[in-house]
Amino acid sequence: MTEFGHGWLAEWGFDPAVTYLNHGTVGAPPRRVLAVQQQIRDQIERQPSKGLLRDLASMVGVPYEEPGTIRRAAAEVAAFVGAGGDDLVFVDNVSAGINAVLRSTDLRDGDEIVTTDHAYGAVTNAARFVARERGAALRIVAVPYPPFDEAAFVERIGAALTPRTRLAVVEHIAAESALIMPVQKIAAVCHAREVPVLVDGAHVPGALDLNIPALDVDYYAANLHKWAHAPRSCGFLWATPARQSRLHPTVISWGLDQGFTREFDWVGTKDPTPWLAAPAGIAFLRELGEPARRYRHDLAWRAARMLTERWQTQLPCEERHVGTMVTIPAPERLGDTRDHAARVRDALLFDHHIEVQVHAAYNRCWVRLCAQIYNEDRDIEKLAAAVDKIS
Repeated sequence: MTEFGHGWLAEWGFDPAVTYLNHGTVGAPPRRVLAVQQQIRDQIERQPSKGLLRDLASMVGVPYEEPGTIRRAAAEVAAFVGAGGDDLVFVDNVSAGINAVLRSTDLRDGDEIVTTDHAYGAVTNAARFVARERGAALRIVAVPYPPFDEAAFVERIGAALTPRTRLAVVEHIAAESALIMPVQKIAAVCHAREVPVLVDGAHVPGALDLNIPALDVDYYAANLHKWAHAPRSCGFLWATPARQSRLHPTVISWGLDQGFTREFDWVGTKDPTPWLAAPAGIAFLRELGEPARRYRHDLAWRAARMLTERWQTQLPCEERHVGTMVTIPAPERLGDTRDHAARVRDALLFDHHIEVQVHAAYNRCWVRLCAQIYNEDRDIEKLAAAVDKIS
């Protein structure tokens, strides 16, 4: 395997003038996966009606004896995350998967949904909207941070559960803080109170080893277009068999009441090629192997230590809570509001040609670094030098 670093940039289509430290936001599919996607698209366009209505999910005519193309792709993705193919369906992204679960949850006046202040903003908005529609309440658990205290995190969630809690929504890797959360421990606490658990795993596939059934959760939504190299947009929703009969997509179409996979596999005419090309992204991951995972983690943690020392800030967590991303406090002089964070992020991109996530939380600005195999220490040094120039 070729040494990782800038030599791998040729596998992607980035603007060579920009240093990209934001792989986790919208993803960045490699050229080879985009080529596979185009081959699939070209094949469908030879006979569009057949390719979509027959080959994809047997929407017309006598159903094929063999699984359609979408079920075959889902089976490969399911194997990658330790699951069975019949328990996993494709969705456009985590937001679509989480909205499906929230809207399928039986919520009545006075019921509650529990989440934490580490949850992704769009997920919190979806939970707030659904709760508001049903007369339920959204309870957001405030967790002391920094530093990250895993035991306190689990304890706070457990303390927030009541007899009216109908669902707990937790992140596996938090989008902003980039922390790896103790999902199994959270699930155990929730299940002891008979509360089902929905996991936002947007940043997990490709970043961590993942065996979903082993987590003992009820629902798991994730993206494949971030760290698993699938084209955008490509996500999946997994549900334990006991929960599938009551689960419906947000777009109801011809599969209504025909079973979990049938309902989600056809939600109207759309481009299925990101889903069908997802196995190519997984194949690329497997080709890179464990050395790539170690490289990404080591670079992220090395960057965290170097930058906190340079900026005279504190590491907010232990190494075991870091995967391929890490979020660290920025220098205090950069401010503490959303406007301050937006100004810093814009300055880094437009003045210094660095794409990186910057946000405000816990009374200061934070920088979230994403480490991919095309990044190297020189990128971190460039970021440090740029921040020094921002007043």
